[in-house]
Amino acid sequence: MIRKILSSEKIIEINSLTKDFKKLRAVNNLNLSVYKGDVFGFLGPNGAGKSTTIRMLLSLVRQTSGTINLFGKPLDSDRKNILSRIGAIVEKPDFYGYLTAYKNLEILGKLSGKEITQKQIMQILELVGLDNRFDSKVKTFSHGMKQRLGLAQSLLHDPELIILDEPTTGLDPQGMKEIRDLILHLSKEKEKTIFLSSHILHEVELVANRMIIINKGTTKVEGNVKDLLDAKKLKVTFEIDDEQKVKDLILNSGWKDKFEMNTKTVFVFSLEGEEVPQLNKYLVENNISVSAVIPKRSLEDYFLKITDEAK
Repeated sequence: MIRKILSSEKIIEINSLTKDFKKLRAVNNLNLSVYKGDVFGFLGPNGAGKSTTIRMLLSLVRQTSGTINLFGKPLDSDRKNILSRIGAIVEKPDFYGYLTAYKNLEILGKLSGKEITQKQIMQILELVGLDNRFDSKVKTFSHGMKQRLGLAQSLLHDPELIILDEPTTGLDPQGMKEIRDLILHLSKEKEKTIFLSSHILHEVELVANRMIIINKGTTKVEGNVKDLLDAKKLKVTFEIDDEQKVKDLILNSGWKDKFEMNTKTVFVFSLEGEEVPQLNKYLVENNISVSAVIPKRSLEDYFLKITDEAK
């Protein structure tokens, strides 16, 4: 799901952000911008500095140097007001296990300082798929259900910015789809800005319009998801009915350097976008029957390439 930037208004602006833990530099001169309406993918391998950055965004950890502006205001000087406009899940959410899902949200709602009605709590539980377990004790919940409840908690005070750190952890494929759909709903229908940290790259690719990849605490690439992926080569699968004929043709042509591998009648090439129709035309003109052409460019491929280059 790729959308255009809805606004030029910056919701998050990080400049030269650095965090040192004794001799370890967890975040190193990091810069990024998140605009109003973005679903912003925050990507990086384990140990890249993602969780430390999120903790600094939420004022749980203080930066060594650099600046953080949220909603156009410095976090250091306007912390209370800024945090009241943010909802977040950071790693594993904790609840009172002996209380029901509803009661947990009721208590957390009161702590937020906003007047939250019974109807609003039930609507949020329905939104995350827990309305049928509203009166169940949280200690009976699976890990995935607790993740859903954590997401419900982050939505209680109707925040403008939602920061999600690995929100699909512990969910089955159906649960992951439901969270993905919810993120898109919050962005499109509720006009929320989403900052999404995840190691499940395919999920980010489906929902994010902009992203950053960091490694060793510093930026490797930032920009529009579609533009970044379009800038790289495609892995293109051609399904062809005559294995040996095609192999002989390709290996004795200018396309041999583009050829990667084949399994029987499935041939894989590494191509630029404009080369796909050119190769297809070449095959057809040489009396090769092409039954399918399947281009693939995934965020996972791009992520691995960027992080491998950084080693």
